[in-house]
Amino acid sequence: MTAQCVSLAHGRLTQEYGNFTTLWIGHYPIVILSGFQTVKEGLINHSEELNDRPMTHFILHAFKRKGIGFANGHGWKQQRRFGIVTMRNLGLGKKGMEHQIEEEAHRLVEAFFQAKGQPLDPSVLIGNAISSLISVVSFGYRFTHEDETFQKLMETIDTLARFGVSIPHAMYTFFPGIMKYLPGLHQKALSGMQMGLAFAKEEIEKHKEHQGLYDPQDFIDYYLLQMEKSKGDPNTTFSEDNLAQCILELFIAGTETTSSTLQWGLLLMVANPDIQERVYKEMEEVLGSFNSISYQDRKKLPYTNAVIHEVQRAKYILPVGIPRRCSKDLNMLGFHIPRKTLVVTDLNSVLLDPKHWETPKEFNPNHFLDKEGNFITREDFLPFGAGARVCLGEQMARMELFLFFTHLLRAFRFQLPEGVKELNKDPVVGLSMHPHPYKLCAIPRSSL
Repeated sequence: MTAQCVSLAHGRLTQEYGNFTTLWIGHYPIVILSGFQTVKEGLINHSEELNDRPMTHFILHAFKRKGIGFANGHGWKQQRRFGIVTMRNLGLGKKGMEHQIEEEAHRLVEAFFQAKGQPLDPSVLIGNAISSLISVVSFGYRFTHEDETFQKLMETIDTLARFGVSIPHAMYTFFPGIMKYLPGLHQKALSGMQMGLAFAKEEIEKHKEHQGLYDPQDFIDYYLLQMEKSKGDPNTTFSEDNLAQCILELFIAGTETTSSTLQWGLLLMVANPDIQERVYKEMEEVLGSFNSISYQDRKKLPYTNAVIHEVQRAKYILPVGIPRRCSKDLNMLGFHIPRKTLVVTDLNSVLLDPKHWETPKEFNPNHFLDKEGNFITREDFLPFGAGARVCLGEQMARMELFLFFTHLLRAFRFQLPEGVKELNKDPVVGLSMHPHPYKLCAIPRSSL
């Protein structure tokens, strides 16, 4: 069943049966958790029991229990622990990665400036900037956006995103014996996976040629070093196959989500020019016209920080959370959930919970401000998930969103193209809830 189907069905079930519901697909139950308290109980208080991913026929065929996102047990724990430590070593939250993001933000501003105030579609420019950063993290360098290999990799990610919420995916889940012999989008997705993995392995071979000549610079360097350390360990899961899978997952998980959120951010600024102007004025008053912007500046810019958080809340980019599977029998809120049961957490319902948000269906930055205008951190703000499977790239995504958003709004005033009265604020429901295609005009500020 696709994410849209679960999301649509869950809305009706929740209204009738509450925040803890079960949806039956044939003989298979899917438990759906909705609302902040119920989701918190599942993801945080029962994190250990809900740390597995379901293994559909396609996931087994495509991911082969490798990587981080769709692995379970000892392999998942070992790979994830390594991923967390390595992301920290690469400087996430420190000056190292922040410098790379700032450089890419400047390139993005220049790309917008090339349009000279004429209507432009921001999606490609933003997507290229995000994927370039993941390239730096993975390989230690950025591709030019015209690079043929880079373009093929982006096409692969787009194909996998479309396939993840398609009818062929559901058909493959229920009829794998037939589908693997039939043509269709599932074959294109599998072919794309193989192309992406082959590309990653080429990069691994290049790194192996220079291994030991310098300190680790990127994800591949650190992983190869870990493989050396783990030689002779019978319990190790560190291998080139696992490394290639991890790299592909970094691109899949990190590109679409952050790109869609930034696209929503610009759309909402066009739709709310008063909020856009207030963000710009706060930056000018606090930082002046010529000072650079750092990630630490979010503490001095409470309104701007609140706007970015509200974009994430009001336009959360996933229909539902990525499904979990009970790793053991679970008793939760008076209900018994058997081992191997599929569990879906509706994070949208958390971010739109009327019991926790004053105006949940409105774009309102005041959700993250106290009466004195200070920024407030909220425990019911869970766009990156929670518990053992919380997003591995959360810190990187937070830095990207803040630095890209502030650089763009400081450099340009965004407005509707001539003759366009409004933009469509409803999402296109897919693997992510991205905006309908739109164009805007980026008018350079006088201080540029």
